Amino acid sequence: MKQYRYEEIAADIESKITGGQYLPGHKLPSVRAQKERYQTSLSTIQSAYDDLLLKGLVESVPRSGYFVRTRPEPLPKAGETMLIRDPVFRNNLAAITSENLQRSALSEFNVAAPGDLLLPQQLLLKTMQQVIREKGAALLKYYPANGLAALREAITKRAAHYNTRLQANELLITDGALQAIYIALSAVCAPGDVIAIESPCIFSVLEVIRVLRLKVVEIPIQPRTGFDIAALQAACSIHALKAVVVTPNFHNPTGALMSDEQKRWLLQVAQTNNMAIIENDIYGELFFNGQRPCTIRSFDNSGLVMTCSSFAKSLAPGVRLGWLSPGRFYSQAEQIRFAIGSAVSPVYQETILRIVDSSAYEKHLRTFRQQLQAQCNQSLRLIKDYFPAGTRVAKPQGGYHLWVQLPEQQDTASFYRYCAQAGVRFTPGSAFSFSNRYDQYFRLVFADKYTPAKEAALRKAGAYAATPR
Repeated sequence: MKQYRYEEIAADIESKITGGQYLPGHKLPSVRAQKERYQTSLSTIQSAYDDLLLKGLVESVPRSGYFVRTRPEPLPKAGETMLIRDPVFRNNLAAITSENLQRSALSEFNVAAPGDLLLPQQLLLKTMQQVIREKGAALLKYYPANGLAALREAITKRAAHYNTRLQANELLITDGALQAIYIALSAVCAPGDVIAIESPCIFSVLEVIRVLRLKVVEIPIQPRTGFDIAALQAACSIHALKAVVVTPNFHNPTGALMSDEQKRWLLQVAQTNNMAIIENDIYGELFFNGQRPCTIRSFDNSGLVMTCSSFAKSLAPGVRLGWLSPGRFYSQAEQIRFAIGSAVSPVYQETILRIVDSSAYEKHLRTFRQQLQAQCNQSLRLIKDYFPAGTRVAKPQGGYHLWVQLPEQQDTASFYRYCAQAGVRFTPGSAFSFSNRYDQYFRLVFADKYTPAKEAALRKAGAYAATPR
């Protein structure tokens, strides 16, 4: 999709800030001056400055104008980044799910799955019914442990469209992407081994790490460039890292996107240190503009990259079907996949095969991407309108998530208590690390349509956060 005019202007000003043309503390041209410069409306320039405010690149001084922000985005300290942590998950899972509450009473912004109104229900159910009618009792038999051959071929064919070379006979069909990550880590690590993870990192992956009894070095995600590869290099000089787990395309929860140059650099670091890369590409299909981003696997000839994905984010969370391409670790991964248990549901495999092999899947994705982008923009507007000054959030280029930082003075424990009482659910930042460095953050998921009730709930949460105490 084409960028909005205000996004183009914001990107141009951002490039001047990052390129050093506008230095920290520099006063930016007024809205009226920028209107003449860019030959557009005052509201468009205002929207561009609002976008830069949300990203934390500029700050507004009443009656003075806009200035380049002087305080950089706070990042983990170097000593913290290099610290090996035993994974003791300090958050009760009740804090990140809605299982213990009446769902009808909630406005949920914490569930990373398409809402009912965005699900391709007709496509899925109609295809599933056709499969059941045509396959009948054959669906009750065992399928190959590594998955249906035709499905593996279809996934391989689709991956080729975005320059990712997979081999169908070296692909494993899994019960979702999380199981694929579990298999990948089990294939290359033993209890007590040290791995590198993103910081912040999705809590489900943290739980897998805890179960496997691994130790971690947390590598920070930079606000605009993603995974900090220089920090990873420094960690490699200190620790013998067995693997690194990354989500290079629209990272959960920050939405960060690594450039192709960064992906190549990360691969070079992994090859130099003989370290496996476990690449989670679960959000790669959910880009808002331009072309689908490449995978790290696109650049790999060494076999060190183990790429996985799933259809849970692009189709429906109940369709538990993912895949893993284990590279040079196929033999170990295949044994672990077999040991875990039987194959993924034959109904799901046959259904996904028909959808992926048809034009209907790409048609659905085009619509879904447009819907997600609209939801993202609306969420950003609501945060700007309802949350207090000093609230910061970067605009993602794809995916499901906004990573929201509340002002330093905000009492987040009180904020979450109020939200629980008001029936509003976010995922606390503390769920995304084994440390406490993200206590001022929360993740907001925009994968469901806004209703008047949801918008009112977000307004209540923002109003509470904005009220001095």
